[in-house]
Amino acid sequence: MRLKSCIAIGTFLALSLTACGGSAPQGAAAPDTADTSGTIKIGSIHPLTGALAFDGQQMSKAIKFAAEEINNAGGIKSLGGAKLEILDADSQGKPEVGQSEAQRLTQAGAVALVGPYQSAVAAQVATVAERNKVPFVIDVGSADDILKQGYTYTFRLQPSSDALGRFGARYLKELADRTGQKITKVAYLHEQTDYGTSTYASFSDEAAKLGLEVGPQITYDAFKAADLTTELTKVKAAGVDALAVTGYYRDGLLTAKAIASVQPGVKVVFGVSHGAFSSPVFPRDGGAVAEGIYDSNFNYDATKPESKAVLDAFQAKHGEELRFIPFTSYECVRLLAAALEKAASRDPAKIREALAGISFDTLLAFDGPVQFDETGQNKNATPVVLQVQDGKVVPVHPAAKAVAEPRPAAE
Repeated sequence: MRLKSCIAIGTFLALSLTACGGSAPQGAAAPDTADTSGTIKIGSIHPLTGALAFDGQQMSKAIKFAAEEINNAGGIKSLGGAKLEILDADSQGKPEVGQSEAQRLTQAGAVALVGPYQSAVAAQVATVAERNKVPFVIDVGSADDILKQGYTYTFRLQPSSDALGRFGARYLKELADRTGQKITKVAYLHEQTDYGTSTYASFSDEAAKLGLEVGPQITYDAFKAADLTTELTKVKAAGVDALAVTGYYRDGLLTAKAIASVQPGVKVVFGVSHGAFSSPVFPRDGGAVAEGIYDSNFNYDATKPESKAVLDAFQAKHGEELRFIPFTSYECVRLLAAALEKAASRDPAKIREALAGISFDTLLAFDGPVQFDETGQNKNATPVVLQVQDGKVVPVHPAAKAVAEPRPAAE
C-alpha cells in the first residue's frame, strides 16, 4: 500500500511541477548558472514546542514530506534536478522567537520561508523577509493586517480573516436554509488575539447584512484557559439559536467539553476557521458532542483523487493522519517548487517575481488556482464547510466541493 501511494503521489508531483514549469517550462527564465551547487534551502518556522505543538510538529513533517516527494520526482528540473533542503525552526509560539529564527534561517541560506501558524508570529517573520528580500509564504496566519503593510516579499496561501469571517456567516445562513433550521441569533466565542478578533469582526459585519443578530461576543485566552464552562454558561443564558466559535485545537477540546457539560441549548455549533473542528482526530478527542459540529475553513479538496494519494502516502510514511492545517503547509512547498521551476533560479528576487505572477493548480479546495493579488493574498482562496458525521469530518458545502449532505445537528 505504501509503495502504491508513493508511486501515485510521486507521479502526480512530477506531472504537476512540469505543468507549472518543469524541465522545459514555456515562458520560463533562462537557467541561472551563478549558483548551481548544493541544495535549495527553504526555511520552515512553526511552533514545535508549546501549546500549539500538536499542529506545529505535523506542519513541519508535512513540509519535509513534500520536499522529499519533490526530490524523489526529480527535484527542480529547470535547475538541473537540484534538491530541496528544509531548514527547521521552532517559533515556540512566540512572535519574538519567530522573528529571530527567521533571521537565522535567512543567514543560513534559505531562499524562501514557510510558516508559521500564528498571525502574531507571521507579522514578525514578514518584517524579516522584507528586510532581507526573501520570499515568505504564509501557510496559516489569517490576520488581515499582515498584508496591509505594502510588503512585496510576503504571500499568503490560505484565505484572510476577512474572507473566513464573511464566508462563515454566508455559509451558516445557507446551511440553515438547506437543513430547515431557523437561525436568527448567534453567540460568538473566540480566542482573544488578532486571529479570533478579526475573524469575528468580519463574521459579525456580514451576518448583520444577512439579517442575523450576533451577540454576545465572548473571548478567552487560548494559551491560559483551563476550562470554558463559564463562557458556555453565558451562551446558554443568552438563548441564542447558534454558537459560532474560532480557536485553536487545545481550546477547541475545552469548548467541546464545556458544551457537553453545560448543554447550552443551541441548534448549531459552527466553527469559523477553527483549529480543531475540521481536524480528522477531533471526532475521537471531542467525544460524542463532536457529532454534527460544523466548521467553515480552508481544506484540501476531497473530490480530487490526488488529495487522497497525498493522505495515503503520508499515513504510510508517518503512521498518522495528515490534518487539514499541515496539508496547507505541504501545498506551500509544492507552490515554491513550481515558482523555482518558473524562475529557473535560486535568486530570492527571481523566486519572488515568479510567485507574484504564478497560476498554480492547488489541491486545496479553493475557487480556482493560486494567484496572488498586489498585496500578496491568494485571491482564489475560499473556505468550505465540513461537518462531523458518523465519527468522520466530511465536506458538506458548497455542493461542488462536498462529498456528503449536511445534517441537522439533531440527527
